[in-house]
Amino acid sequence: MRHAEFNRETVLRAAMSTFLVNGFAKTSMQDLTKATGLHPGSIYCAFDNKKGLFIAAIEQYQQDRSKQFEQLFANDDSAVDNLGAYLALIVQECLSCDATQSCLLTKSLSEMGEQDEQIRLMACEFLQLWQQSLAQVFDTAKKQKLIAQDSDSQFLAQYLVMGIYGLRTVAHTEPNMQVLQPLADKLLNDLLRCESND
Repeated sequence: MRHAEFNRETVLRAAMSTFLVNGFAKTSMQDLTKATGLHPGSIYCAFDNKKGLFIAAIEQYQQDRSKQFEQLFANDDSAVDNLGAYLALIVQECLSCDATQSCLLTKSLSEMGEQDEQIRLMACEFLQLWQQSLAQVFDTAKKQKLIAQDSDSQFLAQYLVMGIYGLRTVAHTEPNMQVLQPLADKLLNDLLRCESND
């Protein structure tokens, strides 16, 4: 039997957007066939089932976000300027009011973290990798003498992650630049003079 040929990344991004909008439970195979352009048989053949496609979409999401992160920080600007640009990007995503701009990892944890150990562990692993990438940015800031040398990069990364979650939450009720950007600026300023609780 000849397998259908398709662009895997294109299919996974289409599935990703559908899962972000509807959530896993409320996404039907009909939704997925419509979004991806694949027949149900092709989806089952390539990904086994809906959960298999969901896991592959999470992996693609992680790859896309990691690449975006690397590109944003791969320049000669200061770590602080790059963090400011990163938070501005988060604000823009929040302002879009577009469900496809939300975080698939946190959405997956919220919906399925208590029901599916495989998905919980995968989402937690990817979120930890994101936090480690942020910690490396703070290590760079220390090398550039932009923050205190005894700053705890891991703590600062955790603080920033907490702040980003907060921004996304506030945006649900107040998707307003005049609200979100000052909060993002305050978050960055707090990070630059934040000390761990040791």
